[in-house]
Order: sequence, then structure tokens, then C-alpha cells
Amino acid sequence: MKTHHHLRRISRFTPLAAGAAMLALAAVAAVAITGCGPDTQAKAAAADPAAGGPPVTAAVVLERPITETQEFSGRLEAVERVDIRARVGGFITAVHFEPGSLVKKGEVLFTIDARPFQAEADRTAAAAVSARAKADLARLELKRSERLLEDKAIAQREVDERNASLKELDANVRAAQAQLEAARLNLAYTKVTSPISGRVSKAEITTGNLVDGSAILTSVVSNNDIYASFDGDEDTYLRVARVAQKGTPVIVKIGLANEAGFPHEGKLQFVDNRLDAATGSVRMRASFANSDNTLVPGLFARVQLSGDPAARKTAALIVDRAVSTDQNRKFVYVVKPDNTAEYRPVTLGPMIDGLRVVREGVKPGEKIVVNGLQRVHPGAPLSAQTVPMQGDAKVAALVDAAPAALDKTSKE
Repeated sequence: MKTHHHLRRISRFTPLAAGAAMLALAAVAAVAITGCGPDTQAKAAAADPAAGGPPVTAAVVLERPITETQEFSGRLEAVERVDIRARVGGFITAVHFEPGSLVKKGEVLFTIDARPFQAEADRTAAAAVSARAKADLARLELKRSERLLEDKAIAQREVDERNASLKELDANVRAAQAQLEAARLNLAYTKVTSPISGRVSKAEITTGNLVDGSAILTSVVSNNDIYASFDGDEDTYLRVARVAQKGTPVIVKIGLANEAGFPHEGKLQFVDNRLDAATGSVRMRASFANSDNTLVPGLFARVQLSGDPAARKTAALIVDRAVSTDQNRKFVYVVKPDNTAEYRPVTLGPMIDGLRVVREGVKPGEKIVVNGLQRVHPGAPLSAQTVPMQGDAKVAALVDAAPAALDKTSKE
């Protein structure tokens, strides 16, 4: 009986002991799960970024002395442009240039049938010779009359008449000579030449066509120098006027649509004498050397107008690729000391030497994400590889390749 009673006590308390053991195991599991929560995981990833952070590249914000610039849109214009017209009418007998070729000043572009003008020149030359012969004869007769007058063989009246006749014949000589010069000039105009050196357009009228002075045969634009015209605002006008009054050249740079930055440098050549009250802008023009014929009239150009060199100041500079847009706000991701990302709104300035000026938002020495921005979220851990903050193409290529290299390394 004692043994049976003992077995009954054991069977009564065995379920209670099992329940207590299960509760203990559940508590341990809860503690373990709590220990693996998001905060703990973030801390662990921050302590070991390679274990949990996405691979990105980052660069340290630079600080340099700069002279702020302003950028505008403009168009290239030829310094000289000439519409070639015929000065005399006639049939075109020859075209002496290839469309789009370079021509020199005085080079013959078209030839007009010269035979009628040659005949007119010959006729006026003969008329001039005849008038000159008559005048010479009248001069000899006047001299004879003067000697006869000394001998009192003729009256003074006859001498006066011959003197007047000589003057009339001299006038006829000058008129005939003028007609001869006009005929020779028209004969020369049958060879249509370029008045300037530059690049010629296509022939608008070809061989065999009858032309007159109203017809445009072609056009020539100068190519050694070129203008870039643009509209500046009132602040720009006031700043440029102050610099110009000091006698300091205002540097202007331009870049074409297929060029990075502003590789062509020139000088401000013209500022209009008034502002347009409707738009608040003023017309400006800069001149550029065009020895390699890269700049062509009519092309769109990005214009960068430099500031006063005496007004240099230090500024924070970053690459443009580091900037993202959130609606109408610009921002960057700053890499904090614990290797997490911080969302930072920024106020941007102009581009200088391939780098963007940051007026507010970041400070020199801070590290920002420059590539791999699609992998970054505020507060998320990062695996950042540091690269130089440079705006040239070689470093940009390195920045592009770095995340792929990091991905490959993390997979290995």
C-alpha cells in the first residue's frame, strides 16, 4: 500500500513539473528572440559594417577658396557674316568653291558672263581716247590764238571762245574717263569674290541662271573668332559693371552640348547700354578664339561668367553625383562615425572645376555617399569605401566601379 500511494503522488505532480519546464524554456526563447531584435541587429551591423551594410562609395567634403560664377544659356554668333550678291546682272558661267569650304578674302566664288561688260569697257575706252584727242587739238589751237593775239591778228573774242571750248572738251575727257572706269568696274564685278575670310555656305544659284543684284548667291561667315551672346540678370550687370570699371578683364567660359564643363575660355566683349524692363535682363556678348573651328555660329552654348577675383572665399565642394532630389529639395547622405547614413538637406551653388558648391547642409571634412545612393536609407548601416572627391572622368569611373567591386568581394 505504501508503494502504491507513492506512485500516485508521483503521477499527480509530474504534469506540474512538465508545465514549469515548458514555461522556463519559453522564457529563454523569448530572451533569445529579444536579443536578436532590430536594434541589436543594427548595432551589430554598425560594429561590423561588412556583415550587414550595403556597399557604397563615399568621399570627404572638400574646402577650397573659390570665385563664384554664374551660368547662362547662350548662342554662338559669327563676328562677321556676309550675304554674297551679284553687283551686276548676267548669267552665271562658273561656281568656284565647294559648299562648306574655307575661303580667303578676295577669292573668286562665282563668274558672271563678262562679254557684254568687256564690250562696254572697250567702247568707253575708245570714247575716252576720242575725247582726249579733241581736247589736245583744242589746246593747240588756243596756243596759236594767243600768239596771233599778241600780233593783234585776231580779236580777243576768238581767244576767249577757244579757251571755253578747251574747258568743255577737258570736261568731256573727264566724263569719258569716268565712264571707262565704271565699265571696268562692272567688268571686274563679273568675278564675284568673298569680302572676308571664313567658311562659305552652299551655292544658292548655280551655273546657267540669270541673276541680278537682288539675288543672294551664298553667304560667308568668319571663323577665326566667334561671339557667344547671352542674357544676364540685373545682379550680374551690376557686378560686371563694377569689375569692368576697375579695368579687370571679365573671364567667360563656354561649353557645347557634347562637352563636359566649360573648356573654351574668352573675355566679355560687350554689355548692352540698358536693361530690358520687361524681362529684367541685359544683353551681353563674349568673344572667343576659334583657331580649331570647333565653334560654329548658331550652336547652343552653356555660358559661365566669372566673378570678381578679389571676392574669393572658401566653400564646401562635392561631386554632383552625390546629390539626390526629394520633390523640390536637394539632399545628400552623410556617413556618420558609426557608419550609418544621415539624411541631410543641402543648399547648392554653382559648379566650379567639376565640383558643386554647397552653401548650407554639409561641412568640410564630413564624409558623404557619392555612389550607390539607391542602396541607402536614413539610419541604415553602410559599408563605405572611401574615394577622392574629384570631378574628373577617371575618378568618376572609379566611383562607378567601386560598388560592383564591393558586391563581388562581399559575395566571395
